[in-house]
Amino acid sequence: MNTSTSPCIGRFAPSPSGDLHFGSLIAALGSYLSARAQQGRWLVRIEDIDPPREVPGAATRILQQLEHYGLHWDGDVLWQSQRHEAYRDALSWLQTHRQSYFCSCPRSRIQLLGGSYDGHCRDLQLPRENAALRLRQHAPVYGFDDCLRGHLQAEERLAEEDFIIHRRDGLFAYNLAVVVDDHFQGVNEIVRGADLIEPTVRQIALYQQFGWPVPAYLHLPLAINQDGNKLSKQNHAPALPTGDARPLLVQALRFLGQPVGEGWQDESLESLLKQAVAQWNIRLIPLQNAMKPDEMTSPFLNGSQQAMISR
Repeated sequence: MNTSTSPCIGRFAPSPSGDLHFGSLIAALGSYLSARAQQGRWLVRIEDIDPPREVPGAATRILQQLEHYGLHWDGDVLWQSQRHEAYRDALSWLQTHRQSYFCSCPRSRIQLLGGSYDGHCRDLQLPRENAALRLRQHAPVYGFDDCLRGHLQAEERLAEEDFIIHRRDGLFAYNLAVVVDDHFQGVNEIVRGADLIEPTVRQIALYQQFGWPVPAYLHLPLAINQDGNKLSKQNHAPALPTGDARPLLVQALRFLGQPVGEGWQDESLESLLKQAVAQWNIRLIPLQNAMKPDEMTSPFLNGSQQAMISR
């Protein structure tokens, strides 16, 4: 899937807002298998830049869960909480090159506009006090090629919006941190859930404004509950069990459309993963979101959560 001449470098980047669940396992497994199938490296990054949302002990448990399911990473774990200087340097570069500006618009004003910012503060040259920092969009990205889904088009209002890169409360915005860190780590392949399709055009715009190479993207189908909502920490999805990892790993492989032999019960976890790497085939991954295999009663159409983007 990596189309560059450099070795594949993939990653899994969870936030410590709770334990990993089946949906998290899908994302972790898909990125792991894709990187390993290309004889590449697989990195883990803990995205702990939003302290109010963090759950004490979650980061440690996440790393333990990955190891329990046989998903061993290369190198050291990168912690975003230790990367503030890099983010400040990136913000300084954007400001020096007149590619950002301060905005004092309250959230209520933007909600009255329908949720999209209109560039009100773009040329006001406001001070930094009590203001967010927004990217000055020079070359909006209106779509991108997804390695699974083909070309995905974004709505103009999403692509053209001057989005926040440093929050009013002093926290670094997700879109800035993820781009800075992926570039720093040399990540050239990003395999993640389809719930992150929407911000991709914003992240590509940031890559281009920094003059950095853009990685390849593949967005996996989402695991959803009986209400059609994605499994998430916010929806209280149950944490991955701590017993035998193989049954749930097999469910995750089947969710991704990958072949699993009937005698998997006789295989070790390491053997199952080795076979999964050897047989990895992105053409078998379904586009539709679906429920966990052992709870599946009816299909849910893909894309209902991504109304802004369509094929």
